[in-house]
Amino acid sequence: MNLISYILWNPDLEAFHIGPLAFRWYSLCWLIGLLLAYLVVRRLFKEQKIKDELFDPLFMYCFLGILIGARLGHCIFYQPDYFLTSWKGVIEMFLPIHIDPFGSWHMTGYQGLASHGGTLGLILALLLYVRHTGVGLWRVLDNIAIATGTTACFIRLGNLMNSEIIGRATDVPWAFVFERVDMVPRHPGQLYEAIAYALLFALMWFIYRKHQQFVGTGFYFGLCLFYIFTFRFFIEYTKEVQEAFEEGLMFDMGQLLSIPFILIGGWYMVKGWKKGQKLMQ
Repeated sequence: MNLISYILWNPDLEAFHIGPLAFRWYSLCWLIGLLLAYLVVRRLFKEQKIKDELFDPLFMYCFLGILIGARLGHCIFYQPDYFLTSWKGVIEMFLPIHIDPFGSWHMTGYQGLASHGGTLGLILALLLYVRHTGVGLWRVLDNIAIATGTTACFIRLGNLMNSEIIGRATDVPWAFVFERVDMVPRHPGQLYEAIAYALLFALMWFIYRKHQQFVGTGFYFGLCLFYIFTFRFFIEYTKEVQEAFEEGLMFDMGQLLSIPFILIGGWYMVKGWKKGQKLMQ
């Protein structure tokens, strides 16, 4: 096997330092993704004449909903045997630390976030936001959906920088050799997803410029769920299983968790499109 034919991948986990503080690429990608979504939704709210004071708390609701949901989703769906069976695991589930067998601890950041959990957390957070502000639920969900591709893209780029959620072994010419993991050429599944989510945002923005009246019908919310989780279902075939218990399953955990989102997304996409067509008449 000639490894020179493939992309050797082993970037430094840390982007830069400011004094004793180290800033990791993964954290920066998360922040950039959230910032872009913030700017997109802010513009959408302004175009739709929604008051600034109703927009201001939205970012915090989204940030906490995504982070808490993604963390709990990973711990409960993928590693319940570790996080739910001891006091040490429960503490690490909520705090970004690792406790060693001797009781001492050190900061690690949240190592393990699941997009399915993040999606559920975001939806619950938006329900709380709507209840607090009185903004229409479907208008909020559709606006967030339009911007979602930006955040999802950069989260997967962060996974790529961390050499995590790696793909299966392959001999395609664009294969990555994740040197931090092994010296085997693999599908860059994280990059596939990042590109798909960037295209999702481009698609959403294109449709929005032509059909702004669809905002509030649930169409964009449905399209977002259907697109992301349909892609997630099929991209799993290029990924290594994340936990050993998935080896004996017909579908891995990521695929099983994607199916309800695909069905719900498809339903609201069709329903929202019909509502939008009536508004155009």
